[in-house]
Parts: sequence; structure tokens; C-alpha cells
Amino acid sequence: MSQQQISLPAKLINGGIAGIVGVTCVFPIDLAKTRLQNQRQGQQVYRSMMDCLVKTVRSEGYFGMYRGAAVNLTLVTPEKAIKLAANDFFRQHLAKDGKGLTVFKEMLAGCGAGMCQVIVTTPMEMLKIQLQDAGRVAAQQQKPVMMAPTKLVATNTMLSRSYNSGMVVTAPRAVSATQIAKELLHTHGIQGLYKGLGATLMRDVPFSIVYFPLFANLNNLGKPSPGEASPFYWAFLSGCAAGSTAAVAVNPCDVVKTRLQSLSKGSNEEAYNGVMDCVSKIMRKEGPSAFLKGAGCRALVIAPLFGIAQVMYFVGVGEYIMDNVPLGLLSP
Repeated sequence: MSQQQISLPAKLINGGIAGIVGVTCVFPIDLAKTRLQNQRQGQQVYRSMMDCLVKTVRSEGYFGMYRGAAVNLTLVTPEKAIKLAANDFFRQHLAKDGKGLTVFKEMLAGCGAGMCQVIVTTPMEMLKIQLQDAGRVAAQQQKPVMMAPTKLVATNTMLSRSYNSGMVVTAPRAVSATQIAKELLHTHGIQGLYKGLGATLMRDVPFSIVYFPLFANLNNLGKPSPGEASPFYWAFLSGCAAGSTAAVAVNPCDVVKTRLQSLSKGSNEEAYNGVMDCVSKIMRKEGPSAFLKGAGCRALVIAPLFGIAQVMYFVGVGEYIMDNVPLGLLSP
């Protein structure tokens, strides 16, 4: 990307549109990732991503694959906007005399972007995971015992929910993100929405450190000349390659974050008291391979998500809107 100054509102528009389009395209795979990561050894409900999606459609219907999408779509706009705009902001301020950044400075810019985005990412992921994992908990709890028809029961102030299951796995009663957020705020205050903040930082900061420098260097390879932008298809491919690489690299942190933020537990599923306790229990009970659960799904989610994001960002939809829409329509 050239060093020309781009207004902050344009960056926010680009990031927001990119987030909405990307999440809409890949959300079912993200749901499968969450459910696969939360499975414990010996209690597997799903064998693979496709098995998870097929069983989800059968038991919860087509829209069951989009459980939790509303909160993700609502908050992904500020999340992606902060991430992309912050990285661009830090890159511009670390650059000197229009010269290119060193890899170290690119990593610093990515680190800053990752630290900024967790303000929105943590509560968004917290709420999304509860909704995404409800069907897995229902299916897992119906396996060992035959009981009454499925119903949702609040079991404690930490929102641990159990599902009594019958012959057929049915979709759990709908619980909205608003209900979960209200209960968390009532019982734990604002820190309730930020459960797993440390694990989210552990995931998002390294992700950004890997992603942004890798994308910038891959994207530079496609530029016809130093002063020109790379073609949109090259930006897309660079975003996909960098995103999938970074996603797999930090997948162990994502597994820990998912486990810590999952308030709903299946039968005989243990709770964790922080990051180190979670890492220790997973290693002891499930082995190192557990930290790679959902890695393929995560790569499939992140690759097109960031490919789409970079195309939107570099095509300059935000700049076009800012240049062609009267300022009075954009002001509150």
C-alpha cells in the first residue's frame, strides 16, 4: 500500500464492510471450529468439520449453522475497523521519510493493532461462543443417558447450562446474546464480558504480529512497480495466505481461549482456573494434539475473511463513499 494519507473514517468504513461480508461467508465454518475445539477426549460428538455441519443442520436446521452470527455481525464492524485502522496508523507513524518499514517495525505495528482490537474482540467472542456451543452441549449430554425432552436450564451464576436429552437431539431453546450479556453484567459486572481477556491477547497479538508483516511482504511481490498498488486478486491471495498461516500458528492459543470462554459445560467437562490451569489440564488429559483442534476450520475461516478484508481495504470503498456522499449525510 502506498504511503498516501487516507482518512480515518474511510479506513473504518473499509474495515466494517469487509468484516460484515467476510463473517457472513464463513460463519458456519467458525461454528464448527468452536464445537470441535470444545470437544473432550472420549466425548466426541463430531468427527470432522463436515460431520459437525451435517449434524448441526439435521438437529438445529439450516440457520443453526448461524447461531451466534448476530452478535458477530454487530461487533465485527468495530473489531475489524479497529484492527485494520490501528495497523495502518502504527505503520504510518513508524515509517520515516516515506521509506519502507523493517520487519521488526511491521511486527510492532501488528502488535499494536492486536492489542487495540481486544477491546471489542473479547466480549464479542465471549457471547458468540456461548451461542455457537449450545448445540454441542445438547448433543454431548444426550449420548450417555436417555431423559426427558430437551430443555434449557440455568444451573449457576456462571451461566453453566445443561440440556436433558431425549431420543433425538433437538435444538436448544434460543437464548439471545442480550440475555447472556445482561446476566453476566448482573452477576459479574463488566469483567464478566471480559472473561478470557488474557487468552484473547495471547491469540490476537501474535496473530497480528505474524499476519500484517507477512501480508505486507507478500502483497509487495505483486506490485507492478514500487509506486503502484498490487492488483486486487493479488491482495486477496496475499490476505488468504497470510491469514491462514497466522491462524494455524496461533491455534493453540485459540483453543485455550475457547475453552476459557465457554460457560456452558457438557457432562463431566471440567472448568479451568486461568490460562495456565487450562493448558496444564488439556496437556495432561488430552495430549499435545488437542491444541490443534479446529486448526483446519480456523484456517478456512481466516483465509477468505482476511482476503475479503484486504480487497475491500485496498479497493478503497471507504474512500469512494467519503468522496461521493455529502458530508451532511455522514454526520450524526
